[in-house]
Amino acid sequence: MKAPGKLRAIYAMLIAVALFSLMDTVMKLLSARYPAMQVAALRALTSLPLVLLYVAWRGALGSMLQVRWDLQLLRGALGIAMLALFAFGIRALSLAEAYSIFFIAPALITALSVLFLKERVNAARWTAIVVGLAGVVVVLRPTGAGMLTLGGLAILGAAACYAVSAITARVLGRTDRSEHVVLWLMLLISVGASGLAAPNWVNVGMADAPLLCALAVTGFLGQLAITEAFSRGEPSSVAPLEYTALAWGVGLDWLLWQTLPDHYTLIGAAIIIGSGIYLIRHEHDHANAEHP
Repeated sequence: MKAPGKLRAIYAMLIAVALFSLMDTVMKLLSARYPAMQVAALRALTSLPLVLLYVAWRGALGSMLQVRWDLQLLRGALGIAMLALFAFGIRALSLAEAYSIFFIAPALITALSVLFLKERVNAARWTAIVVGLAGVVVVLRPTGAGMLTLGGLAILGAAACYAVSAITARVLGRTDRSEHVVLWLMLLISVGASGLAAPNWVNVGMADAPLLCALAVTGFLGQLAITEAFSRGEPSSVAPLEYTALAWGVGLDWLLWQTLPDHYTLIGAAIIIGSGIYLIRHEHDHANAEHP
């Protein structure tokens, strides 16, 4: 892969993490009043009009049926499961706790990329991943307390779905337009999650309109950014940047719920963020070496 493409993927991933952290905050607020599957449906339904406008602006509506249906359907099912599990998990967990458990995803993505995509993962990337996971262990405490709670298991399930979805997006990037990848994910989640949530649907109040607007914008822009990241970059390279979400989680927890992390979380956060910064510096220096 050319160096400019690598750097563009890294920057896209950083933007995606910031936007999805804000989106997750909205989902946590909504999950206190609506069932988890309905929250998953609302996440897709609110973004869908923006996605349709974007795809039309890009001139990709006419060819929207020219996609790999098997992988698109698989990614839609994974998206439904991931969002519902995550919405369920963050009901009981703080954002920082949820993100810390979710950070198992980069290791899963790296393993899957080696297995299915035949990527070569160099020592620098493995170092960043291992150091980042060590930080996750610190956040979870040496005993792993809280890992096996129902909320924790839900977040683990969401992480597994996310990892497989990331690999699927990388494969789709070889044949399908990125606009179609985003469009069909939102369409399939909208239809699938809405159908599953219908029996227990709770009427949405007008007071939640600002939250739904925020959900639409952050979800739409975040999806564009993360699709760009995984389409242009190797999953094993961009996935560790998910670790930067912990900084967002800690800040949002304190701002909205006056929850301050303990010293374990602070130490773990420092390790995790440090590993992400190391990876960015490594990729940047490597890109400059290739293109002086």
